[in-house]
Amino acid sequence: MKQTHCCILILIVSLHATAIVAETKAPSPSTCVGASGFYNAWIKVGERTCLKCHNAEGDAADSEFLLRDVSTTPAAERASVLVQNCEAFTRMASNKTADGKSRLLTKATGGLDHGGGEVLKVDSTAFRVLNDFVESLSRKPGTTPTNRNLAADDDLSSFFDGVEMISDQRLLRRITLSLAARLPSEDEQRLIKAGGLKALQPILAELMREDAFYERLLEGFNDIFLTLGYNGNGEEVLSYDHFQHTRLWYQKHSLDHIPEKERQRARYKLANQYRDAMRQEPLQLLRHIVEHDRPFTEILTADYTMVSPYTSRGYGVYEELKELFEDADDPFEFIPTRLKALKNRAGKVQQTEHGDYPHAGLLSMFQYLRRYPTTETNRNRLRARMYYDHFLGVDIMNLAPRVSDAAAIDAKYEIPTMQASECVVCHRTIDPIAGLFQDYYNEAGHYGPRKDGWFEDMFGPGREGDDLPESEKWRALQWLGERTVTDPRFAVAMAEHVYYILMGRKVLRPPGDIDDPQFAARRRAYLAQREVIEHAADRFTKSDFNLKDVFQELAVSSFYRADGLAVATDRPEREAELDDIGLVRMLSPEQIERKIVAVFGRPWGRLDGTYSILYGGIDSKEVTERLTEPSGAIGSLQRILANDVACKNVAADFAQPPAERRLFPNIGPDVIPNADDPNAEMTIRAAIVHLHAHVLGRHDHPDDPEVDQTYRLFTGVVQEATSRERFEQVENYFCKSQGQEGPRDKDPHYTIRSWRAVVTYLLRQQEFLYE
Repeated sequence: MKQTHCCILILIVSLHATAIVAETKAPSPSTCVGASGFYNAWIKVGERTCLKCHNAEGDAADSEFLLRDVSTTPAAERASVLVQNCEAFTRMASNKTADGKSRLLTKATGGLDHGGGEVLKVDSTAFRVLNDFVESLSRKPGTTPTNRNLAADDDLSSFFDGVEMISDQRLLRRITLSLAARLPSEDEQRLIKAGGLKALQPILAELMREDAFYERLLEGFNDIFLTLGYNGNGEEVLSYDHFQHTRLWYQKHSLDHIPEKERQRARYKLANQYRDAMRQEPLQLLRHIVEHDRPFTEILTADYTMVSPYTSRGYGVYEELKELFEDADDPFEFIPTRLKALKNRAGKVQQTEHGDYPHAGLLSMFQYLRRYPTTETNRNRLRARMYYDHFLGVDIMNLAPRVSDAAAIDAKYEIPTMQASECVVCHRTIDPIAGLFQDYYNEAGHYGPRKDGWFEDMFGPGREGDDLPESEKWRALQWLGERTVTDPRFAVAMAEHVYYILMGRKVLRPPGDIDDPQFAARRRAYLAQREVIEHAADRFTKSDFNLKDVFQELAVSSFYRADGLAVATDRPEREAELDDIGLVRMLSPEQIERKIVAVFGRPWGRLDGTYSILYGGIDSKEVTERLTEPSGAIGSLQRILANDVACKNVAADFAQPPAERRLFPNIGPDVIPNADDPNAEMTIRAAIVHLHAHVLGRHDHPDDPEVDQTYRLFTGVVQEATSRERFEQVENYFCKSQGQEGPRDKDPHYTIRSWRAVVTYLLRQQEFLYE
């Protein structure tokens, strides 16, 4: 089938590539002729359009018009790079064609046999911007400033001026809840109080040893890789051709030790645990790497996989591994191992050099391959797309325009993807990656090379100009992984993934609408964020790719510490700059359940299954993106949650000895508002202050307005209940602390239900439901 869906090759290279040295010698970094018009031309045309091809690794690498990517340039070098680009633009704009027109404008509109064709239409905003720059060069001397510092607009040193950062104590609580599903300990609070941000690094290092951190880590990376969501039962990743006698081991597994009437249920449980464990293997590889401080590059280069006592039976290797498991009956204890080269039913063995399966981290795991299947027409291009997205941080689909006349291209070329320039610029990058997956040309993700050999109407296997040697064909994915992890974009992409896990949203991309009045402000915000990501990626690389260092770096960054609720400005451009800083996001259903456990000691227990999806969760298959804003259904669930959690926990907390109470350690249900007893009001206010701190993380003074409002709610409920005749002086039947069989809690002063109203009110606050 002829392919006409083409994308722009150089965007893939340039958006995340390291800075490239231009051929021309840079002038002084402080001046450039035509600087007044250049900056606007650069940010709206140069780096968005010209840079795609006119860089040292692009299609126009042989051109004299070479540019460098400012967005990936260290801040200290940015001024010099901008001047180099300005000089290149000025030379090209000043150079005239035979009819006296600027070569820059002529080339941009497709003239002079421009290899990139028509990249700007003469009636476009981008052309007008470029034309303004060209005209600025011919103005009379003195009308164009020539001593302007081009880097002034990209100077980010004052970007966070006036932005309020959350306190170190609030930052500690944010981190422990987000990454360890618990409140900070008293020792941790003392350390932060004494040492400030410097004390956070060792606290975070210890926190990242806890099981809860790995639960959060794997949850976050599944949001990215979605490997839990492949089709079919878990064991279907094991091909019938290679694992015919072992993949369904649970059907014949002896359950003689279980009473006969319970065996069927036990076998269902056995199958479900096996399937669940099989789906978890890619994420368990990530856990193994991070937990043992191994280079995170092993997600693409690991020469091993992870198996459990149950999944190892599916692979047929349990007998040789069983002594290595601490508990052979634990379906979720995972250990690393190497599989042997695959052998099919006909006895044919997979070609390898040493008799082992050519593991290449996630790339060669059956689960990852099945999650992103192929077809006869797709030809592994989906896998190539996900490779760029997951491991180099490039979303090809967002960069790929449609060709203007697909029918004309089909009619003109026999193989458009290899002959039509509009298609070649994309397919010569995508197709070689697709070819590296050719041994898995199977819709189910199983190993199985194409019977007729790989397609000849595609560019051959390789990676961005580097062809796959024939001697490496048997280990093509290993070859790909080894080259990927040395690409600077890999470290940046991993830093972006950690940013997503911490912030709950993806990193900014360059602003797209050049007609947007706030275009320059949004670009400035993008550059500020890129600076943070680049610093994290640099630390990641220098630490031998220890992913924990990325968490350490981003957790103390200004983007994470900024108080998103406190950002206020009356300047539209400043508002646009600060739109994406700080943490203001709705907690996921998993996070809200963990937070309830941390605060109250037990879960709500209802945010799973259908409720999880209604609350904005994902199933990793059909629903793959979490909601970040509440819907009507979510709002209803939040009200139900607040009512239920308060109902379950208030009376139950009062039933405990004061020293064991989480919510009310310093007050009893017999303390009532009394105008004649000021101590009563002080005690109630102190209890409210404790609740604000424990539930919301607020550190209020007893006389703060927020405490006043909560106090009025408490006293109002007491007064209303007291004023009603025959109002029962016992707690609600469903909210009693002793369970359904015990007596209802006595509430003679109506204080239990009043405190329940207070806790319900607090659970509906943004500080609890959001992060």
